Amino acid sequence: MDLERIRRHYERLLEWLVIALMAVLAVEVTAGVIYRSLGESLVWYDEIASILLAWLTFYGSALASVKRAHIGCPEVMAFLPPAAKLAFRVVAEVLTIGFFLLMGWTGYQVLGGLVGETLVSLPTVPVTWMQSVMPISAVLIVAAELVTLPRVLAKCMQPETTQPAAITGGASH
Repeated sequence: MDLERIRRHYERLLEWLVIALMAVLAVEVTAGVIYRSLGESLVWYDEIASILLAWLTFYGSALASVKRAHIGCPEVMAFLPPAAKLAFRVVAEVLTIGFFLLMGWTGYQVLGGLVGETLVSLPTVPVTWMQSVMPISAVLIVAAELVTLPRVLAKCMQPETTQPAAITGGASH
């Protein structure tokens, strides 16, 4: 199985994970609204909604990483010669991967301090399970960076065929 095929499968997996989280969050929020409109309240609604939103954010970031959809400066990079683009990209990748490895390690260490803690509204649910999103998403983001790295580095070595959008007014021909 080639790396591009692995990347596509990984992207699909993350898409389904994000879609599932969005669906669960939508159902949970809808249930909370319905219960409140009936004068009742789900004691766990707010806590679970905020956790699901955090999970959606972290796992969505992993999806954005595999799609290479995070904020960048393509116009600036377009002006650089291929060797400089490659150098900047390598530095950016090392910093990004290093940051997420550190975040994953720190998130893992934090889990150790949370052992025995439970959610306020659902005392049977351990906080460690909910907070596991940090180290898990960090690993997913590092994997996304690594699986897309060869394609990104190869693209750096190709000369630009069109002028950057900033010069052409946003349209490339």
